[in-house]
Amino acid sequence: MNKRMKITILLFLDFLLIQCSYFLALYLRLESSEINISSIIKIYSDFLPKILFVSVIYMVIFGFFKQYNSIWKVASIEEFAAGVVSTALGVVICLVISIFDTARIPLLVTIMAGILIMLFCNGIRVGYRILKRIIAYLNKENNNDLKKVLVIGAGAAGALVINECKKDPRCRKKVVAIVDDDKEKIGKYVAGVKVLGNRNSIEKIINENSIHEVIIAIAGLKSLDLKEIIMQCNKTNVKVKIMPGVSDVIDGHFNLNSIRDVNVEDLLGRESVTLDNEGISKYIENKVIMVTGGGGSIGSELCRQLVKFKPKQLIIFDIYENNAYDIQNELLHANKNFNLKVLIGSIRDKRRLRSILIAYKPQVIFHAAAHKHVPLMEESPLEAIKNNVVGTLNLCELVDEFSLEKFVLISTDKAVNPTNIMGASKRICEMIIQAINEESDTEFVAVRFGNVLGSNGSVVPLFKKQIASGGPITLTHKEVTRYFMTIPEASQLVLQAGAFAKGGEIFVLDMGEPVKIYDLAENLIRLSGFEPGKDIEIKVTGLRPGEKLYEELLIGGKNLITTRHNKIFIDNPDCLSFSVLKQRINELVDTVKMGNEELLRDKMKYLVPTYNSVKDDIKSNVEK
Repeated sequence: MNKRMKITILLFLDFLLIQCSYFLALYLRLESSEINISSIIKIYSDFLPKILFVSVIYMVIFGFFKQYNSIWKVASIEEFAAGVVSTALGVVICLVISIFDTARIPLLVTIMAGILIMLFCNGIRVGYRILKRIIAYLNKENNNDLKKVLVIGAGAAGALVINECKKDPRCRKKVVAIVDDDKEKIGKYVAGVKVLGNRNSIEKIINENSIHEVIIAIAGLKSLDLKEIIMQCNKTNVKVKIMPGVSDVIDGHFNLNSIRDVNVEDLLGRESVTLDNEGISKYIENKVIMVTGGGGSIGSELCRQLVKFKPKQLIIFDIYENNAYDIQNELLHANKNFNLKVLIGSIRDKRRLRSILIAYKPQVIFHAAAHKHVPLMEESPLEAIKNNVVGTLNLCELVDEFSLEKFVLISTDKAVNPTNIMGASKRICEMIIQAINEESDTEFVAVRFGNVLGSNGSVVPLFKKQIASGGPITLTHKEVTRYFMTIPEASQLVLQAGAFAKGGEIFVLDMGEPVKIYDLAENLIRLSGFEPGKDIEIKVTGLRPGEKLYEELLIGGKNLITTRHNKIFIDNPDCLSFSVLKQRINELVDTVKMGNEELLRDKMKYLVPTYNSVKDDIKSNVEK
């Protein structure tokens, strides 16, 4: 049934109900022993032209209050209140008109008819919803095939989830219990469902009530509390879901399809980042911004975040056209008239970089392009030097030559006391930043952080693929630990660090507590609805070339300096002068041209004294 047909039926129905209301009002007002039904019909017929006129008035007012655009099956107190107000307005208008009409409908009949119209016309709308709810409730009560659901949170969000489950006939779920930490709510009922306990009772309630699914429904839940609740749920094998943010609920976007699976990011327990938007806007808004490696995990998220600060133009530079194409489509779809330029090329090609700087005149560059995969770079160390070191040097020299405003290097925690070529190459990149800043008008800075969840080449996408194929999950060592943050968090903090930059700093992001990769694997298995070791095996394969058991702590050390942001610090390691550094890099490049990997590692050790690639260390770690 199309919209026009529905409105026509509603108009016709309201018209009949208004006639019935006036007829009944006349009957109630004029009924006596001398007046029978025939007399009432005669009186109604006499007043019919006036009743038809006021019927039009009522229906016009109903239309003005959007009574014909409401959805009956979700009609609520708001629709009923609008109906009451519109009916009251209709009564007032009819009374005012009747003052100037000598042959008017009796005033008491007009008032009584208005009350009846309010009850009939609005009651039928809300009644339709009540009837649908009763039918859905009875069907669900008698259906034993529905998934039993535990809702965590006895507040407005929890009630919303329960009501959505009840009213949606397509929902194959039945909420049977609620958990809440408020002692006053335990034992009470929310939307007909009892609050059985607090978060410490989750495992017991799940087992006793044969729960199939848990939905976390607490608006504004802190990350650490969310992590603890998920860990409680993970003691069982139930599926855990979470409702969207409170802003989505307020904006009216919430429905059962909005409830998402809990993911591994929720287990980090990291609070959302607070940014100095004004400080970031000062160096981004109305500026030409360039992101190298803009199609990668960090680079693409940087682009998403940068768009929010309204740059004059955003240039995405990447060697891999598929990723660049994907982020181009995404950004232009969300921002129709955004000034975006996507360019393909390599940071190794200095001539190409020069032509871009001349043509587009970027003012700020975020340098995310790099080879980052540790084992692959151990197998191809010459390529790590060509791309990471030479590419960064090319870009930095051109940035200095053209006196750009700011240059931000994306670095890694693997640059701290590196045990692999990738980490050592990134430490050299940091050294380039530190050294050239001393001689340049440009503000050169680096931002160092650890692993980001879900990035290309990270363990999480690999583990998910292995779980989807039935296992086993493979990891290199049971004691391997890493620091993690989400891609959006890392990108936001990079932008914030750029606002703090004065030149020469190596900003270090607070990565929180280290995470055991083995525990991460177990949690991913449970979040996927399986039991570790039973449904999905975890297989330890041994450390790979250049891999550490533990990454260095990012916050700590005698040279660490605090900033205005509690998640951003500054490290000031010693560095060579730019002339000496460039001379040693040239020697490194000569070694690359020779193709001598063993000599290359010796040269790296000379350039980065903290670099240690002794394979015996790896063997001893494996034996432990």
